[in-house]
Amino acid sequence: MTPPDAPDSPGSPDPANRWSNLDRPPLNVTALRRGLLRPGALWTSVDVVQRTGSTNSDLVASGGAEGAVLVAEEQSAGRGRLDRTWSAPPRSGLFFSVRLTPGPGVPVGRWGWLPLLAGVATATALSRAAGVDTALKWPNDLLVTVDGQERKAGGILAERAGDSVVVGIGLNVSLRADELPVPGAGSLALAGAGVLDRDPLLRAVLRSLEEWYGEWRAAGGDPAACRLQEAYTAGCATLGRTVRAELPGGRELVGEAVAVDGDGRLVLATADGVQEPVGAGDIVHLRPAGS
Repeated sequence: MTPPDAPDSPGSPDPANRWSNLDRPPLNVTALRRGLLRPGALWTSVDVVQRTGSTNSDLVASGGAEGAVLVAEEQSAGRGRLDRTWSAPPRSGLFFSVRLTPGPGVPVGRWGWLPLLAGVATATALSRAAGVDTALKWPNDLLVTVDGQERKAGGILAERAGDSVVVGIGLNVSLRADELPVPGAGSLALAGAGVLDRDPLLRAVLRSLEEWYGEWRAAGGDPAACRLQEAYTAGCATLGRTVRAELPGGRELVGEAVAVDGDGRLVLATADGVQEPVGAGDIVHLRPAGS
């Protein structure tokens, strides 16, 4: 059935009309709420807005209870680490943030695992729901393989908000090659994903996130006890490679990435035999050593 506000005739997509590009239909917020909001579940609210600057900024500013989910069909000022920008055409991806409140049972020192947990949860969900392998580049990138090359298809940003952490996830779903923000980017479509319908993909990611978060919190945030550290290590494409960590003040550290330690830091084995951990907050860029 044709939506009531669908265009009467074909033509150029109208950004003001959410039905103007039927290859990229809007999310069904009613179905999302029906599938995710249930007694005892982590998720307490699901809201979808047509356009906003940043779902993370909005959720940080709004306060509210744990389990809030805010999704945008388009972000005009999406942010990554160090305020790097993230943009994509309307309804071409999943751009959302969630509020998590680990509570007193999880030491604050372990909250740094939340963006890594979100990466594991997203990769697990995409493997199940879309049939596409997603690797993790430490600390916050989601990689897919396009034409034999690893490309960034998503990113994760975690921000402290009082006694909570707001975790934002951006994922390119249906972007075509000519729509990529940079040549080295990717999308689920370009990676040959079997499912590009954003509704089941979003539900799958949120359910996976709920499962991993619940196990992590039940373990007091111990990443080894809940097997989060093991899962992240297994899916991390950074490990085993020689990388150059660009640090504040122009300092560089070159070494083989050999482990992710119990604090979520990347451990580099340098040429002089020293193993040095670096935290996500210490990194400006992490690149292959030869680049």
